[in-house]
Amino acid sequence: WEFRGSGLTNMHGSTGDIIFLGTTTPQLEEIFYEMTHKHDQDLGGSGSNLRTPSDCIGQARCEYACYDTQDLCTHLTKEYQDELHRPAFPYKFKFKFDGCPNCCVASIARADMSFIGTWKDDIRIDQDAVNGYVNGEFKPNGGSHSGRDWGPFDIQKEVIDLCPTKCMRYENGKLEINNRECTRCMHCINVMPRALRPGKQTGCSILVGAKAPILDGAQMSSLLLPFVEVNKENDYQEVKDVIESIWDWWMEKG
Repeated sequence: WEFRGSGLTNMHGSTGDIIFLGTTTPQLEEIFYEMTHKHDQDLGGSGSNLRTPSDCIGQARCEYACYDTQDLCTHLTKEYQDELHRPAFPYKFKFKFDGCPNCCVASIARADMSFIGTWKDDIRIDQDAVNGYVNGEFKPNGGSHSGRDWGPFDIQKEVIDLCPTKCMRYENGKLEINNRECTRCMHCINVMPRALRPGKQTGCSILVGAKAPILDGAQMSSLLLPFVEVNKENDYQEVKDVIESIWDWWMEKG
């Protein structure tokens, strides 16, 4: 980069993993050729095209991931190479992939299409482990708040009362969840990870429209499809059908 530009780089910025700063227009095509042909590097999209997709670590490391975020991200990156490198849209378009509603890559706030892992069936409950938390055998929040003495764990105060839809209750040593009212906020699962798990019938929710306009402030994306199966066996055709239908509209209205 000392040869082609300023020598300044930005690592892991909000717009890319490695950002090369301070070149001149005549150098751009030369840089592109050198990176792709001599150094065998793919370059991310820039301009009015599909930006480079990003994902959380997913099932590679995380027990909460409801689908394989890395595989879906890689598949769509390869599938839509033309949209990445040849701007065809009236404005940029971003995907981001979160394996669960904890939203570790903040797709709900930073992507035109957010893919957030979720489940259809009931939260799995281990009642013995629930009572283990109540009796002080296990530290809540995976021990992340253990730096000071917060007093004994209070399931009513720290879990039940903080449920946004009040769909939980703990009586006679048993935790009950009205799953029809659950909004998948993940709070109870995060506080008692040994006792609670996402359901087994997993997929993702698709949301659209996050943006950060200067005058109005940040806007979260809106729910488009509550549940879509994320199926590797048919090359994620259900997901691609949604994407391409939206792109038909985006070409005209974006």
